[in-house]
Order: sequence, then C-alpha cells, then structure tokens
Amino acid sequence: MQTNYYFLRQLSKRLEKELVGMVLAECFSQEKDELLLGFCTDGKQWKQQRDFYIKAALHPDFACLNFPNDFKRAGRNSVDLFKNLIDLKVVSVRQFLNERAFGIYFENDFVLLFKMYGNRSNIILLHENKVIDLLHNKLVVDNNIDLTTLDRPIEQSETAFNEKGWKALFPTFGKEIATYLQPKSTVNWQDIQAVLEWLENPVFYLKTIDYQPVLSLIEDGGEVQKTFDDPIEASNNFYYAYTRINVFDKEKGQVIKAILKRKSRTQAYIEKNYQQLNGLDSGVKHDEIANIIMANLHAIPERTEVIELYDFYRDKPLKVRLKADLSPQKNAENYYRKSKNEKIEIQKLMENIAAKEEDLAEIDQQITTIEQIETLKEFRKYQKANQLEVVPKAMDTVQDLFKYYHFEGYEILVGRNAKNNDLLTQRYARKEDLWLHARDVSGSHVVIRKQAGKNYPVRVIERAAGLAAYYSKRRNDTLCPVIVTPKKFVRKTRDLGEGQVIVEKEEVIMIEPQL
Repeated sequence: MQTNYYFLRQLSKRLEKELVGMVLAECFSQEKDELLLGFCTDGKQWKQQRDFYIKAALHPDFACLNFPNDFKRAGRNSVDLFKNLIDLKVVSVRQFLNERAFGIYFENDFVLLFKMYGNRSNIILLHENKVIDLLHNKLVVDNNIDLTTLDRPIEQSETAFNEKGWKALFPTFGKEIATYLQPKSTVNWQDIQAVLEWLENPVFYLKTIDYQPVLSLIEDGGEVQKTFDDPIEASNNFYYAYTRINVFDKEKGQVIKAILKRKSRTQAYIEKNYQQLNGLDSGVKHDEIANIIMANLHAIPERTEVIELYDFYRDKPLKVRLKADLSPQKNAENYYRKSKNEKIEIQKLMENIAAKEEDLAEIDQQITTIEQIETLKEFRKYQKANQLEVVPKAMDTVQDLFKYYHFEGYEILVGRNAKNNDLLTQRYARKEDLWLHARDVSGSHVVIRKQAGKNYPVRVIERAAGLAAYYSKRRNDTLCPVIVTPKKFVRKTRDLGEGQVIVEKEEVIMIEPQL
C-alpha cells in the first residue's frame, strides 16, 4: 500500500508542507536502486546535517520512500546524481490525478518526478518538460514521460457509476480496497462515497500478514501492530519494520505469498473448467440435435442454413444451424461427430479438474508444512527439495518486449503485433528515432534508435527497411515500398485502432524483404 495512489496523495500533501522554500543540498546514491536527497534552508548548505531527507528505495521487489532524521554519507561507493538540482529551491509538490506519481517542482523549470509503479518505479528528472536523466536507465519508456499527459481525468459521477460500475471509475483503489469491496453482493454509490470519505482522512495501519509487514489503509485483515495519522511517520515505520524483519521470516513470507498466488490461479482454473462443464451439460447436446435432424429429414429443404425443428426432448421448437452445401443427412453426421468430440471434451475437463484439485490439496499441505517449520536451515532444505525458490520479477527491457536486431552499432526494434506496435511507437520510440513501415499494408512498426551526433547510415536504413518489408503482408513480393520518417512525424488519435497511426511526413524507398 506504500505505493497506493491514495497514500501517495496524502504523502505528497505532507511533503509540500515540509519542502516548499527549501533547497536541495545533496543528491546521491551509495546503494544499488536507492537514492538519498538532503534538503535544507537556503544558505545552510554548508551544514552536514540536513533539515529534511528523502530516501527512495526502488528495488525490483520492493519500492518505498522513507524520511530519516539523519543520514551519514559513506566516503566510498557514493555517486552524485541529478546535479542540475543542487542549490535549487523547491517551488511546489504536486500529485498527478489518478496516478501513482508525484513531482517535486524546483525553480528554473526543473521537476523531479517520483513514479511509484511497483517493480517499475523510477525517479525522473525533467527540464522544461523534457526528460534529461533517470535513476533507472533500463526503464527506457520513461524517456518519453510528458508531465502534461500524466493526469488521468476520470468521470467519477453517480451516473457514470451506474453505467460502468466502480472498477472502471476507480482503478486507483488498488487490490486492497478492491478486496475490501469484493465480498459485498452489491456495491452501491453510498458504499463508494463512504470509502472515498475515509480515504480523504485516512488512518494508516502497520500490519503483519504472512510474516511480512504491510502498510494498509484498511483495518480488516492481518494483525495490526500500530496506527498512524501522519503519512511520513507511517512510511518510516513500515520501512524500518520491513528492513528489520529477520531473514527467516522474510524468506518464509515471500515463499508463502508465492504459493498463495499459485493457489489463487489454481482455484480460478478449476472454476473456469466447472463453468465450461456446466455449459456443456446444460445446453442442447450435439447427438440430440443430430437425432432431431434425422427425425425431420423429409421436412428440411435443400441448401438450408437455419431451420426451426420440433425438439421432442424438450417438447418445444429448436433452431438448428446447417451447412447449406451439405445434405440434411450429412449435417446430422457432422453433429454426431461433434457429439463424440463433446464427450471427449467433457472427459478432458473432468480430468483437468481432478488434477488441479490434487494440486490444490498439495498447495494447502505445503502452506501447513512451511508454517510449522521453525528453523532457517530446515526451511531452506524444504524449499530446495520442493523447488520453491522465489525469483524477483525483472524489469522489462527492449530485448524482452520487441524483436531486437543490432546492425553496425545501431539498435533496430520491431513490433510483434498491433498492440505491441503501439507500445513501441507511442511509448518506447523517441522523437529523434527513425520510424519505418511497409506502405499501404499491415505489418510491424520498425524503429532505429538515434545515436547522438550521428546521421543514419544508408546501410542501416536499408537493413531496417528490409525488416519492415519482411514483417508485413508484402513479405513475398520482389520489392516492397517502405515508409521512412522521423518518429516525431508519426502520431495516433483516439479514433484509430491498435497499431494504426497517422504519418504526417514521409519518404518511401523500394526494398527487397529480408530477415
């Protein structure tokens, strides 16, 4: 919950009271994925003790802000970051609407953006709304951050609630508040208003769940250790509780959390199979339709696609779909064949359910066993024997997300499908990158990464154009026309479908499709 929108909104308000008028005296990192900012009154930069500290721990498996009273900088393994901000005064702190992100605004049009997105959290420095530095350079999509588009206005009126439901209107609730509302048979507008009222004046709960400390906006669930009214105090206590827990409890809690996720997925799979089974069982069987057709062969005209026949199983009319190019008898044979497949499908579903229910029993037994283990040595032995190691989720790189080519020192990225094309062009491609696409046919978006101070070599453009031609509907043509243009001339409007764009300025080259 330390990265929940409603918590960050309270935290950013509190930070504004602390920081406005102060200057940034130091900004450095001495641990991987961590940043320390020290603020003081203007003119007091010479003091070693700062008036206010922000420590950002943005690890792949844990993201949290805390605010130590004092911090001693190490003499070694310490590097200064975001140097442009040193000695600049804080003008304001702003939380973005319906976003887990807030910005510390400095004079001279600098902004330090805190993007608290779980394992994709980052701190981004912007000047005049242009990204100039990142804490996590691997998150290349953050180079395209635009502060003017970060706010997410959502109509959250009672009318919209009645039309769309609360999940569409309040994606910012997150898992915890959604879990709180989920058990209710119906969630009405008054329920939502009550939740919003206590989110505006929240109490913060430090709880223990599955051996792990949890910062929460809700009292229910888990063992409450402490309560707080101040978001800074709450965040500090949560951070210290998390870093103080012993290795045994930490590892144990992480494994149990992973097992519970597997249990939830298994239960969902079983439920889905039962729904399919019920659908097959409650519907009209294919062999019954075949029998009805055979009983009415004389009443079915040739080349009929849909006909209403008497269903003697249920004593009512039944609409039956037929293949017009087949005789009624051949259509009946098709339904008999489908009936055999239907029985196989039912048998397969029952086997799947049985296998997953066995998995569920094994999962429950694993949880019981782990909870009873009392030593770290015994726990690690059990963990290894049952292959229960937990690997933190890594951040996505361009190599993971797109087809990736490296040619003569240049990176070439290729979209995998329409949705992936949008991701590449709208979020990952920079304005100065070169954008390519086969002309007048569907295909992959292709991007050549710009290298500072260099023009694009002809051979590199031809290589990327060959890929654009190959990953298009013109793959088998001898020559294919390919659009080549800087990314800044490619835009997308809301009325366009996935992968569709408008190219405002283009050159076209003819190229042979090549992989």
